[in-house]
Amino acid sequence: MIHPTIKESLAKSISYDTYKNLVNELADTEGTTGLEQTEALINYTKLNARRMKRWDKTLKISDDNKKKVLEFNHSITWLIITESWCGDAAHVIPVLNKLAELNDNIDLKIVLRDENLELMDMFLTNGGRAIAKLIMIDNESGEVLNTFGPRPSEATTLVNNYKAEHGKLTPEFKEDLQVWYNKNKGQNIIHDAVKLLCDFQPAICV
Repeated sequence: MIHPTIKESLAKSISYDTYKNLVNELADTEGTTGLEQTEALINYTKLNARRMKRWDKTLKISDDNKKKVLEFNHSITWLIITESWCGDAAHVIPVLNKLAELNDNIDLKIVLRDENLELMDMFLTNGGRAIAKLIMIDNESGEVLNTFGPRPSEATTLVNNYKAEHGKLTPEFKEDLQVWYNKNKGQNIIHDAVKLLCDFQPAICV
C-alpha cells in the first residue's frame, strides 16, 4: 500500500525533460525554484542549467552497467526530491535520468522539496532536508524499496571526512567537490544507482 504522502507527491511530479525546461527557463529569467529567491540561489540555478546540459551530452555508461540496467525487469519509480539551485542535484539527476531512459521499467519522476516538505521529512539525511534524494518505489505494492542521496558514496565520504576535520564545509571545499564530480564523470553515481537495482534483483549482477 502506497503511503498517502508519496501518492500525493507522485501526482504532482514532473518528468526530467519538464524539470530541465523549468531550470533553463528560470536561468533565463533570473529566477530559482524554492521558497528563497536570493541572488546566490539564482546564480546557482544558472550554473546548474549549464551543468545539466553538459551531463546530458557527455555522460558515458559502460556496456556492463547498461546490461545490468536492461536486465532489470521489475516495475519501479525513481522519485527524486530536488531544487534548481542544488549543486549536487545538477550532477546526480542527469545521470539517473540516463540510466532510467535505458529501461521502461524505471519511471523517473521529480518533485520540488519546498513544495513537498511532508515527503522530504519522511526521508531526512542525518536529520536534515538534504537533496537530491531518490526514493525507489515498487509500482505494484507502493512499497519504498530503497533510497539514494543526497550525494554518491565517494562524495559522501569526502564530505563526512572534511566535516569531521573542519567542523563545516567551506566554499573552497565545495569548489573541490565540484572538481571531483567533473573528474569522476558520473561513474560513482552510476555505480550507486545500479547497486540499488542489484540489491533488489541480485541476478542481474551475477
